Amino acid sequence: MNLLGDYVRARRELVTPGQAGIPATGVRRVRGLRREEVAMLAGISTDYYLRLEQGRDRNPSPQVLESLARALLLDDDATAYLLRLGAKQPGRRRRRARKETVPPGVAKLIGTMPFPAYVEGRYFDVLAANALATAVSPRLVAGRNRLRDMFLDPAEQALLPRWEDGAAGMVAGFRKSVGTDTDDPRFIELVGELSLASPLFARLWARHDVNTCAGTPKNLDHPQVGELWLNRERLSLDGAPGQTLVVMHPDAGTGSAEKLSLLASL
Repeated sequence: MNLLGDYVRARRELVTPGQAGIPATGVRRVRGLRREEVAMLAGISTDYYLRLEQGRDRNPSPQVLESLARALLLDDDATAYLLRLGAKQPGRRRRRARKETVPPGVAKLIGTMPFPAYVEGRYFDVLAANALATAVSPRLVAGRNRLRDMFLDPAEQALLPRWEDGAAGMVAGFRKSVGTDTDDPRFIELVGELSLASPLFARLWARHDVNTCAGTPKNLDHPQVGELWLNRERLSLDGAPGQTLVVMHPDAGTGSAEKLSLLASL
């Protein structure tokens, strides 16, 4: 498996000559930048860049990787991911995935919260959810997977007016969450299933986008109460690596606040 080479090749194909400040002259037979153009921008030889992309040199220095990140116009999240790929040691023994268990105090907390709340695991599995979260989306129950529902469940897609935009962000966040642990059986199973079942997932995964899942306003088209605008906060849990507490709340005094109260009473 050539994670580093696959990543820089995918990102190279997404950068246009204009974005990189290179005059686009003549007929271009490749998408994005040519290998020699990336090498020039990064200050390395074309032969060395080719060896990196083909997986024949798996130990580039951090300085080389940072130069590549600048050449490929990577943001902070993508640069950090590239550095992690460069530091990954080949031949590492595969680790058995640990079962993700929600801290008891957090499980009690979300049960008392007046807003929709749930705990999401490293692979975007729903590990716990309160009743109001399930009222917002019946898929927000322990045992479901947010990625699988986003790409394979028409009811979840109908709940999100711009679900494809949300799907792209979720895929980028999933890649950051998993990082370089791509030999994990859970990761292999999930990515394999979605790549076969969803052409959109396969296309987004091939882009190698990496981004932090940030707390952003969420627009929902709820079948019972209509349009909802909810703020979404994402909080990492101390003592539970990879787990995130997600809380959705409306602005006070808005129609969405009234609708959420109605949903809670139902």
